[in-house]
Amino acid sequence: MDNAAIADNFSLLAKLMDIHGENSFKTKTYSIAAYNIEKMPVSLAETPREKLFGIKGIGESVGKKVVELLDSGSLQVLTEYISSTPPGVIEMLNIKGIGPKKIHTIWKEMGIESIGELLYACNENRLTLFKGFGAKTQQNVIEAIEFYLQNQGHFLFAQLEEVFPQVEGYLKKIFSPDTVRATGAYRRHELTIEELEFVVLEPLDMIKPKFQTAQPPELLEENDTSILYKLKNGLKLRLYHGSSNRAEQLFRTTGSPAFMEAFNKTFPKLSFSGTETENDEIVFEKAGIPFIPPFLRESAVIIEQAKKKTLPELIQPEDVKGLIHSHSNWSDGANTIEEMALELIKRGFEYLVISDHSKAAAYANGLTEERIREQHRYIDELNNKLAPFKIFKSIECDILNDGSLDYSNDILATFDLVIASVHSNLKMNEEKAMMRVLKAIENPYTTILGHMTGRLLLSRNGYPLDHKKIIDACAANNVVIELNAHPRRLDIDWKWIPYALEKKVLISINPDAHALEGFDDIKYGVLAAQKGGLTKEMNLSSFSLTNFENYINMSGKKIK
Repeated sequence: MDNAAIADNFSLLAKLMDIHGENSFKTKTYSIAAYNIEKMPVSLAETPREKLFGIKGIGESVGKKVVELLDSGSLQVLTEYISSTPPGVIEMLNIKGIGPKKIHTIWKEMGIESIGELLYACNENRLTLFKGFGAKTQQNVIEAIEFYLQNQGHFLFAQLEEVFPQVEGYLKKIFSPDTVRATGAYRRHELTIEELEFVVLEPLDMIKPKFQTAQPPELLEENDTSILYKLKNGLKLRLYHGSSNRAEQLFRTTGSPAFMEAFNKTFPKLSFSGTETENDEIVFEKAGIPFIPPFLRESAVIIEQAKKKTLPELIQPEDVKGLIHSHSNWSDGANTIEEMALELIKRGFEYLVISDHSKAAAYANGLTEERIREQHRYIDELNNKLAPFKIFKSIECDILNDGSLDYSNDILATFDLVIASVHSNLKMNEEKAMMRVLKAIENPYTTILGHMTGRLLLSRNGYPLDHKKIIDACAANNVVIELNAHPRRLDIDWKWIPYALEKKVLISINPDAHALEGFDDIKYGVLAAQKGGLTKEMNLSSFSLTNFENYINMSGKKIK
């Protein structure tokens, strides 16, 4: 083990001790030791053990640990710190701009244990509520995390949507525009994507020279049908080549494996001759079924629907009439309620459901009972001022550890509607999670179940639930299920929407907006909802103002 490796061990030990809030004198000792050891001109591994303790900068405590490292290759105390620290917290050390002491606050005071959770908290404007985290620091953390995540090779659909035009434009520039078409997971609007895929109607020996530039991308894989590159930003780019039949190649590379297997079994004799067209609509025409949009090509079920001519007329972004689930500067949002309302009026929306955090969410400046009364008076004033646009009084009410809601029934009764969500103690087994969520659903004041599993895509798995039992309970208790449209949530997962529709449970596409730009996330909720076959009639936020008012008035009748 060379000096640099020894120094790295001491450096990591010092940082982890700081993260755990240990005595700063002890942590500084190991930090200084790391600095001194890295600069030493002599190799500690080649130094006789008895002489180690005489080297300037190495005392008794540090010397013993150097010997332990040289003899065993590890430090027991460091191993213990690593095992008692969530991996995501250790990973935060890779983020520029947040040192161990800030990570201590993030972990111990904010309860955040992964980089993805930290980014989400920044987007909710939550860091600024803690000492040592101003708006500038928060923005720097956002930029540093986004840069770090870009290089991990996994992307949200929303992230790739930003870079897709640049990649497509570049490919169309180096090849003929007519030869390039997007395909694969991006074309299917998958929620997370590892590769951006294109069909390029050029032979391989024409494609490779185009990428032999001064700074060529890394070639990862090459086979008879495709070539895979890794771009400088970490994105993997797969190019399908070699076929002159674009329609066939688009079709074969777009559908999921399950969809393609089912299609081939259903239409085993389908010939692709004569399908040399721009796009793959002709494939469905030859099969004698309606065109199945790429984002629906996930399973055999959709093929049966197409055969029966029962493909749904899917919801579109413009079908959303009201913005449900939004946070203002009364809790952890960035804007005033009036600013949010005026922006929605400008965009042509009919209503706003303001749903700040409840009091248990102290980290998000959750509302006390007195502040609720003040906010309701303020909303009444705004409604008089902004009519016919209407602001509804709501709350994102924490589902507490025992499944009860965060306020008394007297307080809950003052809201037009209640969104019930789990925000704390997320590390639950299925039994505990089911108890909490089912009890909240059965509360007569619960109108909407918020972000059902608490997941953050690419960052945090949701707590385990029996989705069918949850959906059945929502059906029995007239509770709407949120499709949280934030690109990192998209929760309920679209795969469960068909079962919800079968049980006549309404979905509500909600942006969970914490700033005006968060309103745009509705689009990603709609894209996910389309994959699940959602129609506007079964989406609560597509209800007109009149129909929405009627719905919540009827929902209130379940409260006796």
